[in-house]
Amino acid sequence: MKNYKILFVDDDQQILSIVDQFLNRYGFNITTESSGQKAIEMVREDHFCVVFTDLNMPEISGMELLKQVKAASPETEVIIVSGYGTIETAIQAMKLGSYDFLQKPINFDRFKIMIERIIEKQKLKEENQLIRNRLKERYKYDELVGMSPKMQSIYKIIDQISFGSPTVLIQGESGTGKELTANVIHNNSDRTEGPFIPVNCGAIAESLLESELFGHVRGAFTGASKDSIGLFKAADGGTIFLDEIGEVSTAVQVSLLRVLQEKKVRPVGDTRETEVNVRVIAATNKNLEEAIKNKTFREDLYYRLNVISITMPPLREIREDIPLLISHLIKKHRSKGSATVPEVSPEAMALLMGYHWPGNVRQLENVFERAFALGVNDVLQVKDLPHEIAQQSNTWMPADVNCNLKVIEEKTIRHALQRSGGNKAEAAKLLGINTTTVYRKMAKYNIIDT
Repeated sequence: MKNYKILFVDDDQQILSIVDQFLNRYGFNITTESSGQKAIEMVREDHFCVVFTDLNMPEISGMELLKQVKAASPETEVIIVSGYGTIETAIQAMKLGSYDFLQKPINFDRFKIMIERIIEKQKLKEENQLIRNRLKERYKYDELVGMSPKMQSIYKIIDQISFGSPTVLIQGESGTGKELTANVIHNNSDRTEGPFIPVNCGAIAESLLESELFGHVRGAFTGASKDSIGLFKAADGGTIFLDEIGEVSTAVQVSLLRVLQEKKVRPVGDTRETEVNVRVIAATNKNLEEAIKNKTFREDLYYRLNVISITMPPLREIREDIPLLISHLIKKHRSKGSATVPEVSPEAMALLMGYHWPGNVRQLENVFERAFALGVNDVLQVKDLPHEIAQQSNTWMPADVNCNLKVIEEKTIRHALQRSGGNKAEAAKLLGINTTTVYRKMAKYNIIDT
């Protein structure tokens, strides 16, 4: 309460004393003033959440004070206080911007409730503004999308490692966007002009991986008919992305460790080493610490790779980002000239929000690729969802005991409005629906417009 200042203006010192004692008793930050002119000067010099002013004062009238306060500080609420007020006076005050009209003698219960409501409204405005600022700051980092705290923390890490090229280890389940994140790191680094070379270590035969990574000289092995510079050298000046690093054999791990330590590569069959200027980003869906215990992954290599650690959250842990991801996917397909799904029904959205997503973001994208392929170009309904989502989602329930589909829908609408700071058009974009539907659902669930 102390952060929200209250100014009470009245030429009656007895009233000021009573108001001061009453509000101080409840911990309000109250200032009293008997001069209307001085009150105007105070408002110009300091911020008050609310100003109460007597209607009839010798120096300046309450109506004039109301005009002056609103001119100096439009966000400050002003309440006219009078024992002689009429309905016409109250209407006039409202037209000039008064929040309310308080009759004398003051009903202190109503007085206190009025102040509490104004302060709560101010708090909500501040929270909404904070959300708007955060939305303006970032809900999307290149192709990475998300407003959840976990995604925001990833954006911060990417910001912090834009320069200097430290080695990065990205961990997370399949389909969480590890390669996409690696690409974003590269594109937002001082190596963006250099190449980005992705390597799926698990897809290359063990006997060939070392040659693929470090190159070989002609005749090094059967089939080596000419020299090859290898992928590390191809990535010189840029970034090499080693996906599925947990699948690499211990023999190749030794070679990788040497490259990270010495910044040099030795092609297979060669005696010479070549310097390379490469940033290494590795990724895995395995628990490397567990692999170290099982002696399948070298501890020294793990620490060389894990200079900067990023953990991509599974989609089930960032459900609040699903509407935003859906909106992004629809726009992505629209840019390709595909048929578009302009809206997702609330029932379908509730099921999409509730599904456990074992395939993560990749699986979510597949759902919409399927919808476009099947020609869904109006509203995505429950019947348009894959069977496993519609069926398995029915078993998911939030913590509420009496939860049902309507509760999920209401929560989804409320969450989007909260995230958008009350902006209906922005909430509609997040949900992948139109603004009219947002208003209709607000009315349905009695969601008050703030």
